[in-house]
Parts: sequence; structure tokens; C-alpha cells
Amino acid sequence: SGSCPECLIPLRRGNFRVQLFEDAMVEKEVDIRKRILRDYNKKEEDFATLREYNDYLEEVETIIYNLSNNIDVIETNKRIEQYKRENKEQILRNKTKLGRTENELQELLEMEKQREEERKLELAREELQLKQKKIRDKEALIDELMFSEGNAKSIVETFATSIQASNEKLKTAPVAKVTQFSSGIKFGQTATHNFIPPPIDDAPLYKYTPCVVITDGPPVPTWREIISRGYINHIKGETLQERAGGYKAPIACLRALQDAMGGLYDSAARRGETTAI
Repeated sequence: SGSCPECLIPLRRGNFRVQLFEDAMVEKEVDIRKRILRDYNKKEEDFATLREYNDYLEEVETIIYNLSNNIDVIETNKRIEQYKRENKEQILRNKTKLGRTENELQELLEMEKQREEERKLELAREELQLKQKKIRDKEALIDELMFSEGNAKSIVETFATSIQASNEKLKTAPVAKVTQFSSGIKFGQTATHNFIPPPIDDAPLYKYTPCVVITDGPPVPTWREIISRGYINHIKGETLQERAGGYKAPIACLRALQDAMGGLYDSAARRGETTAI
């Protein structure tokens, strides 16, 4: 333990670990993010509106950015301490409970585990039934050979044909759908009982209004007209690298036509003004 000779920050042996990322700044930001999120552990269900939750997330990212880039470190640490004092009980409560996302993830893992166990049991039952069927077929063949007066070869061929047909029927039989239940948590009920859905925002829905572009000039040809009427015949075509980046020759042609035709109708006479010569 000791202090850094350059920045004089106290260093403890227990805080050192193996570097995971090549960039030290990334390593620093990841470490700060883990430390901050241990206290800033509120979930979406802890807020009345989505806007409040988004503001909270923005505040967390601002704190992490300031500490990672040494911006207002003292003031930022004061904000953190104030937040920890004001939300001490909620921080402890959130550390001991699962959020909605973690709870749903645990439910999905439980369901996946249950399905895997049921699939293994189903395969074991099928193997057991197949073994029992082979034993019964073998015993039936022996009884038929012992007590039947027919030709043994024809009896064996008949049994082989019937067994083959039975096996084909088992292969084509539809697999029964396994009922999906959770072994520990009942899916779809935990979240309903423990979490209150966020309130519905009654604000009016956004209505798109098309943009009206006033060029004050003659109409510009459309993209289709630029290609069909030969506007790009004497324009340098795009290279493979430019095309991979999303650039095409009609883009430059359209931009040049817009610049050339824009404002051609704009005159002093049209505006009702006089121009002194």
C-alpha cells in the first residue's frame, strides 16, 4: 500500500487486478461503471414515468463519464455521496431483490431447464418402450416358431416385415407437445404480483407531417428521372469502395441540380422590392 508518486492517490494492494482490456481508459471506465452501478441500482419499475427513468440513466452516464475523464471529480463525488444518503434504504432494498428483467431471465432459465429434463425423460421412456417391444417381438416370434405348423422361413419374413412397418410408424408419429411448466417459479405470475406495470402515457400520439421544401425555383428531377433521362451519362461513376459505403453517382447529380435550380425564381420584382443600379 502507498500513494502514487505522480497523482498522490492512495493505492491499496487489494484494489489491484489483472488488466482485461488493452486500452487502460476502457479498463478504468469499466471499473468505475461497476462501482457506480452498485449504488445506482434503481430499475424502471421504481419510477412513475419512463421520462424520469431515462433522466436517471442519463445522470448515471454523466457521472461515469466525469469520473472516467477527470471532469469535476470533487463535485461528482459529492453528488454520489448525497445520492447515497438520500436513497440509502432503497439501495439496500434493491440489492436484495431481483429486478423485472433479472426475474424474467431466471424464469426463462428455469423453463429451459425444465424442458431439458422433460426431454431427457421422454427419450428414456422411448428407449425403454423400444427395448420392451423388441423383447415382446422376440418372444412372439419364438412362440410362433414353436407352435405354428407353417414354414419357418416365411414366418420369420412375415415378422420382419411387420416389425419394419411398426418401426416406420414410430418414426413418422408426431411428437407430443410437452407442457411447459417452471420447476421453481411460475412463469407469468411472479412479475404480475411483484411488479406494477408503468402507467400508460395519455399524451397524443406523434403524427408525421411531410416536409414541404420551398426551393423558389423550377422542380428538380426525381431520382428515377435522373437515371432514365441520362443525367448521369457524363458523370464519373462511383467506385466499388464508394458503392460499399453507400455512395452512388445520382446523389452528386441530384445535389448539383438542386443547387443550380434553387432560387432561380427569387427576384426583387417578385418580392415587390426595387433594386438600385
